[in-house]
Amino acid sequence: MAIALTLTLALVLLISANALFVAVEFGFLTVNRDDVRAAGSEGDRIATTLDGSLARTSTNLSGAQLGITVSSLLAGYLTGPSVGELITGALGLSGMGEPAARGIAMTVAFVVVTFLQMVFGELVPKNWAIAAPMRVARLVVIPQRIFMAVFGWLVKGLNTTANVVLRLLGFTPQEEPGEARSPEELRASAARSGRQGAMDPHTAELVTRSISFGEHRAADVMVPRPLVTFLRDHTAQDLLDTVAATGRSRFPVLGATVDEVVGVVHYRQALAVPVDERARTPVREIATEATVVSEVMTLDPLMRLLRQTDLQMAVVVDEFGGTAGIVTLEDLVEEIVGEIDDEQDRASRTHEWVDDDTVLVGGMMRPDELGAILRLEIPPVETVSTLSGLLSEAVDRLPRVGDETELDAHDHENRDDDDLPTRARVRLRVESLRAHRAERVRATVLRDEPEAVDPDE
Repeated sequence: MAIALTLTLALVLLISANALFVAVEFGFLTVNRDDVRAAGSEGDRIATTLDGSLARTSTNLSGAQLGITVSSLLAGYLTGPSVGELITGALGLSGMGEPAARGIAMTVAFVVVTFLQMVFGELVPKNWAIAAPMRVARLVVIPQRIFMAVFGWLVKGLNTTANVVLRLLGFTPQEEPGEARSPEELRASAARSGRQGAMDPHTAELVTRSISFGEHRAADVMVPRPLVTFLRDHTAQDLLDTVAATGRSRFPVLGATVDEVVGVVHYRQALAVPVDERARTPVREIATEATVVSEVMTLDPLMRLLRQTDLQMAVVVDEFGGTAGIVTLEDLVEEIVGEIDDEQDRASRTHEWVDDDTVLVGGMMRPDELGAILRLEIPPVETVSTLSGLLSEAVDRLPRVGDETELDAHDHENRDDDDLPTRARVRLRVESLRAHRAERVRATVLRDEPEAVDPDE
C-alpha cells in the first residue's frame, strides 16, 4: 500500500510536469514578442530571460515536446501500480475476488488517470496560456531553462535529427516562427478584431482600407473622363465662372483634342490675374504643366507623386495614350478614410439608405465601394469597374431603367458555426440614366442564402 501511495504521488507530479510543458509550448507560441521586449527594456529581468528563450523557440518547443512525451508515457506506466493497486485494495476489502477486483480496478484507473491527464495536464494549462500568454510564459520560463540546462544535449540531438529529415524533404528549418504576415492575414485579423470587439469597428475598417490601398490602381479611383469638366479655349474669367457653377477648384486644360491635356489650372491662378485682364487671358497661359500617369499605376507611388505636385492632380491615360480620367490626392485619401462629403461633392457622392438592406448609390461607384457601404465583401470583376458597367455587361447592351442583375457576396458579420462568412446576394437595379449610363442604382441585399462559403475557395 505504501508503494502504491508513493507511486500515486509520483503520478501526480508527472501530470503536473506535463502541465508545465504544455504551458511552455502554448505560452511561447502565443506570447507577443513585442510586449516581451518592451518589458525587458524597462528593466524586467524575467522578460529579458524570456526574450532570450523566444529567440530559440524551436529548440525550446522540442524540449517541451520531449517533456510532454516522457511524462505522459511514465504516467501511463504508473497508472496500474499506483491508482490501480489502490482501487484493487479497496475492492478486495469488500470481499471481491482478486481477478475481478484487478480487472475493474485497471479499467477505472485508466479512465480516472486519462481524465486527470487531459483536464489538468493538457486542457487547463493550454487554455490558461492562450488566455494569459505573457503571465504564463513568465511563470514557466525559469523551469524550462533549468530543464534545458539538464537535458539540452538530448533535445539538441533530437532536434538535429528532425532537421536532417526536414532538409531531405526539401524544407529549411527555422529556429523562430515567421513574424511577417501577408496582407490577407492582416486584413482578416483586423476584420476579426473588429467583429469580436478587440478593436473599434471604425478603426478596424480603417486598417482594412489601409492594407487594401496598395492593391488598387489609378483606374480604380480616378474620375472617369465623361464626368470631368475640361477647359479649352476659356479665359481666366471663364474659369472663375466655372468654379462658381461647379464648386470645383481645379480643371484640366485641353489642347486640340480631348486626349491632349496641356495643363491643369487652379482658380487661385485666375485670381492672380488683374481683374481688367481676366476676360482676355487664356487659361492655357496660366495653367501648370499636367502630371500624367498610367491607369495601371498603383496607389502607393501615385500618392507620393501627387504629394510632390503643386495642384495634387494627375491626368490618367489608358494603354493607348488616351485620356481616361483624372485623379486627385483627395481621391486617394478617400480610399483609406472613406468618402469625404463636402460642399463640392456631396450631391454626387453620397448614398441614400431606403431601408436596412437597400441603398441608392451612384452608377459610377465601384463594386468594392458598394461592398464597404453594405458591409459585405463583393469579389472584384475583371471586365468592368463600375456598377453601371456591371449592369450593361449583364444585359449585353446599354442599360435602361429597370434593368437588374445580381452579384455574389460574402457576409463576414454573419458567420456560420465554423466561423466562415455566409453567402449573400446583392441585387442591382437601374433607377435613372444619364448619357447612356446608369446614373442611380438601387442595391438590395438578399440574405436568404443559408450555405456558408470558404473565403479561400
